[in-house]
Amino acid sequence: MTLIAQITDLHLRPSGLTCYRVSDTNMRAERAVKALLALEPRPDAVVVTGDLTDNNDPREYAQARRMLSKLPMPVYLLPGNHDQSDGMKAAFSDYPGIRDTASGKIYYAADIGSLRLIALDSNVPGKPHGHLGQEQLDWLSRTLSESDKPTILAIHHPPCLTGIPHMDGIGLADGEALADVVRPHAHVERIICGHVHRPLVTSFAGKIMTLAPSTAHQLVLEFSEDAPGQFNFEPAAYFIHRHTPATGLVSHLAYVEQHPGPFPFWADEGVTWPGDEKV
Repeated sequence: MTLIAQITDLHLRPSGLTCYRVSDTNMRAERAVKALLALEPRPDAVVVTGDLTDNNDPREYAQARRMLSKLPMPVYLLPGNHDQSDGMKAAFSDYPGIRDTASGKIYYAADIGSLRLIALDSNVPGKPHGHLGQEQLDWLSRTLSESDKPTILAIHHPPCLTGIPHMDGIGLADGEALADVVRPHAHVERIICGHVHRPLVTSFAGKIMTLAPSTAHQLVLEFSEDAPGQFNFEPAAYFIHRHTPATGLVSHLAYVEQHPGPFPFWADEGVTWPGDEKV
């Protein structure tokens, strides 16, 4: 069994500052790390699908290093639109995948148990939308052809429409080109994304695409063309991607905050469940 935890969109700030003057993203990221440490069994790796920082500030990367260093398992990073590839590379040059990246965009492949992770870089400096570019797509095509090991593609910007207009306007610009590369490869079991701050499951290029909610604030669900972009504090959550040869990849949504329980399943007195004796 291979377990990969996915967190995304931490939007860390320098100490003492909140995001958008309201969201204490540092505190919420600390809680997410604590939740990952409490998992039993612990994940084999953690993937952070972008927007570690809110402003690509060295102080924010320092916060990220401090928090993520508490995790004993390998941590794989890729940039979002609030980060920048060069800033992340400078701050995390010793992290797996990043340390093997020569220059420019951060993209790499890594084996994690029974799975292969391919991390992609959709960052466009100074812009909210994403773009991979032909060089990265050519590399991806070659890399997918090298092995038929079950594979997860990780990318910050979702490559397809979500139905939330103001987010679809800042999605992945070359999503159709990515689909052409990915479609022929049956061993791609999942495409995992961030960016939208909401849980979402859809299909893309004949594959399953999952989009994880943020560890911080969530996007208000709005389908109207003229709806303003707003956020709220719906529960912070993350994904656990579980793979076995028998089941393939199964993705579980888990919540950061603790809630009442656990409680055993007991029938009321005198109630019989099928297969149980009367109690």
